[in-house]
Amino acid sequence: MGRLSWVIVTLAVCLLVSCRRSIVHSEFIPISSGEWSVDSVPQFDFTITDKEAAYDILLYVRHTERYPYQNMWLFVNNNQHRDTIEFYLADDRGQWLGDKHHGFIEMPVLYESNWHFPDTGTYTIGVQHGMRDSLLRGITDVGIEIRKCEK
Repeated sequence: MGRLSWVIVTLAVCLLVSCRRSIVHSEFIPISSGEWSVDSVPQFDFTITDKEAAYDILLYVRHTERYPYQNMWLFVNNNQHRDTIEFYLADDRGQWLGDKHHGFIEMPVLYESNWHFPDTGTYTIGVQHGMRDSLLRGITDVGIEIRKCEK
């Protein structure tokens, strides 16, 4: 089994094995003209009212077939730290992964699983692409979904 297959299997297992979830926050920010500038950092603000609960945080990238690469790097800034994430949008044969509908492909990326926020209140997560191109074509939206895990 290739590296990409292991990544897909691991993501699927994480999503299925983790807890039942209810959506706390879901938001998409459109990328104007379908070209994501490295200087554009979509910011997502959301409120956590239960600090005892665990949460899954998913990032979404919507793109068209104009996206020129198999993978993508993201820099994710939250209230506590900055992370770098790599994920795949296409398999080794160039077939797009993710859900295809209405002319775009939507790819979820599990950012945190069973995450515990340190306190209640408003949090902000910023997402910046980390690709070499300063203008990344084919990206239509960037999104986030916060899911509360229920036992």
